[in-house]
Parts: sequence; C-alpha cells; structure tokens
Amino acid sequence: MLYSDTVESEVLVHKPWFVASIFAVVLALFLAFNLAGTIMGELMRPVIGDPLESGFYGRFAIAFVIAVVFCLNLVMIGFAPLKMQIGIVWFELLVLFLVFVDTFNLSLPFIWNNLPFLLTQGVVTTLYVSAVSIVLASLIGIVAAVAKLSSNGFAYAIASFYTSFFRGLPLLMQIYLIYLGLPQLGIVMDAVPSGILALSLCIGAYMTEIFRAGIQSIDRGQWEASRSLGFGFGLTMRRIILPQALPVIIPPMGNSFISMLKDSSLVSVLGVWELTFLARTLGQTTFNHMEMLIAVAIIYWILSICLELIQSRIERYYARSKVR
Repeated sequence: MLYSDTVESEVLVHKPWFVASIFAVVLALFLAFNLAGTIMGELMRPVIGDPLESGFYGRFAIAFVIAVVFCLNLVMIGFAPLKMQIGIVWFELLVLFLVFVDTFNLSLPFIWNNLPFLLTQGVVTTLYVSAVSIVLASLIGIVAAVAKLSSNGFAYAIASFYTSFFRGLPLLMQIYLIYLGLPQLGIVMDAVPSGILALSLCIGAYMTEIFRAGIQSIDRGQWEASRSLGFGFGLTMRRIILPQALPVIIPPMGNSFISMLKDSSLVSVLGVWELTFLARTLGQTTFNHMEMLIAVAIIYWILSICLELIQSRIERYYARSKVR
C-alpha cells in the first residue's frame, strides 16, 4: 500500500528546485560558522592547506563540501526504505552533533574521570527522585480526576482548585515554597522529600487532566452497563474503564514522565546531588563547565530515549490488544 505523504516526500527530495534551495540554506548556514578548527577542517587539509590559515576560501570550501554531501545524501536517501532512511538520518545527525561538540575542544579525560561518579550518584539520584514522583503524581492524578468527574460539588471544587493552583505556579517556585515555606509552619523536610513533593504535586495536576480526558473518552454506556451488572465504582474503574482509557492516556502520560525526568533537575537548587547539581559543582573547580554540561545533557538524552522506547512499546501493545 502506498501512502500519499510518503509518495509526496519521495518526489519532493528529487525536485531540482528543492535540492537547490536546501543546498543554498546549508551553504549559508555553515558559512556562518568557522569550521576550520574542527574535524571537517582537518579532512579538507589536502585541498585548502592549513585550515586555520585558509581564511574565507577555506571556510567556503568546507561549507561547499558539506552542502554538496548533504544534498547528495538527501537525494540518495529518497530511494531507501523508510526505516533505513530514518536510521541513516539519525546516524548522520549524530555525527554532525559530535562534530559540533568537538568545536568546544573538550577535555575528554576530565569527562571520563568524572563519568563514573555521574552515573553512580547523579543518575541514581535523578532516577530515584523521578520514579517516586511519577508514582505519587499518578496516584494524585487518578484521585483528582475522579473528583473532577464526580457530581459532588465539594470534591470537584477541591480538585479544580488544586489543578488550577499547581498548574498556574512555576515548578521552581513550588519547590522553594515547600522547602523554605513549610519550616515556618513547623514542618521541616529534607531536600529530597521536598523536591519529590513539589514534583508530585505539580505533575499530578497535569496528570489529573490526562486521566480525566482518558476516562471521559469512554462511552457513558459502559458505566451504565457495569452498574446493571452490579459492579461497584472501584471494580468498574479497574476492569472496564481504565483498560479502555489507557490507549488514550499513555501518550500524554509518557510525555509527562519525560518532562518530569528533566524537571527533576530543578531540585538541584536545594543541593540534591542529582545530575544537574553535579555538573555544576564538578565543573566549577577546574572551570570545565562545558565538559560536564555536555556529558550530563547526553545522559539526560539517553534516559529520555529509553523512556520513549518504553512508551512506544506500551502503545504498540495496547494497539494490538485493541485490534484483537
């Protein structure tokens, strides 16, 4: 079967005007950066001589070669199967990213020496804070969503006030309010519990709307049928409503989990030894800030990719179950 969007994209990348436009954009983009001191400059040394002394001619030659290779690659990839296209483009973008990182002249030994500590301390703390917050936020979201869907005005008012308040305040302010405000009321909490509580309450407010939308997507006749069979509210939710609502809930829930993983970096302001805090403190002593920031950025990226893969597998599982 041929899909219209695939056919149009394949035709588009083979049109001369489109290739020429991409060539001009890529050429102008790479002319704006001086790539003489990078891997590309060294590869062009036989043509332009010393990259650092080649001037505008060297910069133009490097940008021209990159633009030509990019456009040829764009045309040739159009003939490959879709999955191969995706794999090739991902690989090439990763290479370009590594070339870009190389322009910072990073100290790789400094990164390798501190990487074990980042993984054993920073990653473990980040995953711990995120995992506990995810569980608590999901429980809060389910309870608040049920309250917002109930006909009880008192429950609806509390749930709607909760979602409005915690969605309306910046997460960083919520962290400060809990960590610095509660002690004035006689409630003293350590940094990690304070961060977990702030993340749970904030993300729980967003999870409330996700669960509410998923539950409301189920036809009301399902509720009536379950009542006619004598099912109670809890049994109806567990066995009938939530299993059908999960395909609707999972995509935005996965996005919320990934956002929480990244938002957990905000607890670094409390001195929690998670990834962002370690990146800042380890880089300060020797002024190797970029080494630690880029290393931690890549770690966050890898963790996010893992969550994306888990989310996609869960989505495919429920998609197959729905087809059956």
